[in-house]
Amino acid sequence: MGLWKRNVPAAQQPVWGWQAWDWQGWQPPSAVEQRLLEAKSRGDWAGYLEAVVHTDLFFADQRARADSRPGTVRFTPQWNPHLRADCLALFTEGILPPPDPELVFQSMTLEWYASVWDEKEAPWIAINPGTPCEAFFPAATPETRAVWRRHTHDGDGCCHAHPHGRLRGLSVGGPLQGPVAHGLACAALLFVNNGELWNSMAHHGNGYNDGKSRLKEWWGVTCREEWANTQRRLLDADMVSPVWEFALSVRRSLAQDFAGSVELEHWRQAAERVLRHNAAQATEPRITPDGVTPARLASTAEVEPQVAGVQRLIGRIARYEARFRADGLLADNAFVRSVEAWDYGRASAMARFGLSARYCTLQEAEEAVVAAGRASCHNYRSWQEFSASYILGRCLHFDEEEFGKWYEDMLTAHRVLSTDPASPWLTIPWN
Repeated sequence: MGLWKRNVPAAQQPVWGWQAWDWQGWQPPSAVEQRLLEAKSRGDWAGYLEAVVHTDLFFADQRARADSRPGTVRFTPQWNPHLRADCLALFTEGILPPPDPELVFQSMTLEWYASVWDEKEAPWIAINPGTPCEAFFPAATPETRAVWRRHTHDGDGCCHAHPHGRLRGLSVGGPLQGPVAHGLACAALLFVNNGELWNSMAHHGNGYNDGKSRLKEWWGVTCREEWANTQRRLLDADMVSPVWEFALSVRRSLAQDFAGSVELEHWRQAAERVLRHNAAQATEPRITPDGVTPARLASTAEVEPQVAGVQRLIGRIARYEARFRADGLLADNAFVRSVEAWDYGRASAMARFGLSARYCTLQEAEEAVVAAGRASCHNYRSWQEFSASYILGRCLHFDEEEFGKWYEDMLTAHRVLSTDPASPWLTIPWN
């Protein structure tokens, strides 16, 4: 706690810009601003810096400039009449305004600012200026920036500082109940894993440049049209593998017919019968609105690999479900009926990703989030059922039955959302 005072002369300690705020009437939007306000009220400079170190700090940028020079950032200092000097305004995510078509925000850590700052930059940084938790820190000399670095002793050089694997949300400025909140909670597994605010509808994500890079790298989305197509496909559950859904639908039908659990070998045999029946039907002529479709003989070379592949898939699903039951993701004798939840959860996230990259408007993003929540409710019966479905889809796509990070991260997020008293899965009814 005394680190700041030991290493920085009094003349170089931060200046509080607060003048006449009504602290009693202002509620911090998130836990980050709460910690800053508490440290400030105690005059605890080191505690304030520790809170700053463990959060992302956003600064304003012009979208046109950012688009013309992708991957770059530019500081735009402003004159502060109290300091009689230029300062760069930095904001924590709970303070950010709703996304604007022309003004965007870039996000970095205090460690990053310390590493790139030089004497040509503004002599001060302002944290959350204009709010009760604002503070001004000197930045003009290497000695003062060295203090920032000493507070980042546990940093890894990453440009984002928020903790991963934790539930984080807005108590002010983000929905906590209703259709929008429900739709947002459908992406909570991903947002807890990434350490992002689960209910930030007016989403800036990890900053404008990062948001565009994420969509390009993981989704191949680089423009509004590509985002809209991806968003539609996710809401239609059109991106999960039809082979996965086929295998699960066979068992689902068997469970309905026999009113109970389905033995693994029975499931495999039924799937094989359906595949061979479908192949035989393909050899018969069909009458369609366009005329008669001629018969096509399905060769053994086509059918046998399909049967073998589906039977291997059934084995994978059964082994995942056994692990899910052991880890508490599934109840005893429960099974996953469909993995469409993986698309619905990603559809909710995609809406916010698109907004942070300015590929859609806030209204369009909100409509997509509500649609994702509605589709989830139509196809699943509880948050627990939705979660197991989402995690199985993610594992089938990424994990390769290693039960590694792709699985462990989701298990951690599931446990957080199932136990944290502030979790939307505990505070928002499924229906």
